[in-house]
Amino acid sequence: MRELTTEVMSEIINKVANSGIVTVDLEHFFVQGERVLFDLKPHLFQGLILKEKDFREFVKTNDWSVYNDKLVGIVCTAEAIVPTWAYMLLTLALEPYAKRVFFGNLNDLENFLFTESLLKLKPQDYKDARIVIKGCSNKPVPLNAYVQLTALLKPVAKSIMYGEPCSTVPLYKAK
Repeated sequence: MRELTTEVMSEIINKVANSGIVTVDLEHFFVQGERVLFDLKPHLFQGLILKEKDFREFVKTNDWSVYNDKLVGIVCTAEAIVPTWAYMLLTLALEPYAKRVFFGNLNDLENFLFTESLLKLKPQDYKDARIVIKGCSNKPVPLNAYVQLTALLKPVAKSIMYGEPCSTVPLYKAK
C-alpha cells in the first residue's frame, strides 16, 4: 500500500506552479503606519470661520508630536470656507512628525498611499507575463489600486486575470 501511495503522489503535477503565471498581490504595496485624520472643524469660530490669529496660536502651541510616524489626512468636515493657507500651515506643523501628510479623508489617504506605492512598480518587469492580480487580502486594498495596477500592466502583459491562480477571472488578453 505504501508503494502505491508514493507512486500516486509522485505523479501529481502542480499545473498552477508550472503555468508561468505571475501573481501580483496588492497587499505588498500597502504602506505600514497608523492612519489618522486631522479635522479643522473644532478650530473654527462658531463652526463657520477660521480666525487667523487664533488658528496661528493653536498651530504654534499644539503638541504635534502626537502625530509622530503617523499617516495624516487633513480635512474640514464643517460646511465652511477654509483658506488654502490654513491647510498649508497645518502641513508645515505636522511634517516634522508625521510619516506623510495628505489633504483628504482616510479613503483619499489610502488611495494616495497606494498610488504612490504603485508608481514604484516597474511594468517592464511584467513584459509578456500571464498575470493574476490577487483578489483576497488581509489588509485593506482600495478599488482604485486594482484599477491603477490594471492600467499599469495592460501595455506589457500577455494576459491579466483576477483572483487566485487556481481560480481566475480572465480580464485581458493581448492580441
